[in-house]
Amino acid sequence: MKAIIAQNIVKTYPAGKTTVTALNGISLAVEQGEIFGIIGPDGAGKTSLFRILTTLLPADSGTATVGDFDVVRDYKAIRNRIGYMPGKFSLYQDLSVQENLEFFAAIFDTTIEENYELIEEIYRQIEPFKTRRAGQLSGGMKQKLALCCALIHKPAVLFLDEPTTGVDAVSRKEFWEMLHRLKLQGITIMVSTPYMDEASLCDRIALLQKGEILSVNTPAGITDGFKKPIWAIKATEMFRLLNAINADPSVESCFPFGQFHHVVFKTPDNNESQLESISRKGNFSEVDIHRIGPGIEDCFMELMKD
Repeated sequence: MKAIIAQNIVKTYPAGKTTVTALNGISLAVEQGEIFGIIGPDGAGKTSLFRILTTLLPADSGTATVGDFDVVRDYKAIRNRIGYMPGKFSLYQDLSVQENLEFFAAIFDTTIEENYELIEEIYRQIEPFKTRRAGQLSGGMKQKLALCCALIHKPAVLFLDEPTTGVDAVSRKEFWEMLHRLKLQGITIMVSTPYMDEASLCDRIALLQKGEILSVNTPAGITDGFKKPIWAIKATEMFRLLNAINADPSVESCFPFGQFHHVVFKTPDNNESQLESISRKGNFSEVDIHRIGPGIEDCFMELMKD
């Protein structure tokens, strides 16, 4: 039995006299006990998909199940079996940490003590602040509290919609470590993120852009599918360098990635020499050119061109 199945999900929203398509025929299946990532930029349709799968939003067409339960017909059963952490902090800001946790336990007719072993490791980090109002917590502490509240009834499937957005790098790392420990307890986790570097932390990922899935595979499977050489280059005047490289007819693509531009040529011949030639003609200095392996973001940009 699959933990999640979505088939041909379509969702549109009115926008004045026209409509905007948020999801355009989304189909995917999530295995039990895996961490499945939905990777894509803002506006790709991640939140719409999560709201449909968590029974908060009806699809225009298509079907979806969580466990053996249909998201429309069996919405009550699904809500009792899932945990959902939306992208925006949605707990009660005026309630304390302890009060929020007790409230969500009561909603699901359970107690903190009954499932404490599931949240103990996370809760211990925020327990010193249990009397503090939730609205006064730091971003990382809010994140941990929201995760505790989503887990307090021991869900079979955990939905996390952009849980690390706006959180510092240390808290992001800690959060993903917690997710991997939760996976060991048999919980299926579906997580969305705009951060391409988090894709490698998932068992499988779906790359989502403009409401359509570009690829579904393991992180290694996606990068292994990129067969062309990639060259990284940096120099002084990076914007002028970007324009100079893109103006060369032998270049297929050039995109900025952090301190470097990643360059792919139409043919694999003499690529390094061609970049050196472009650098000389443009009188660029402090030039650094080397070949690199593809990352998820390189694959995402390549798939967007198809």
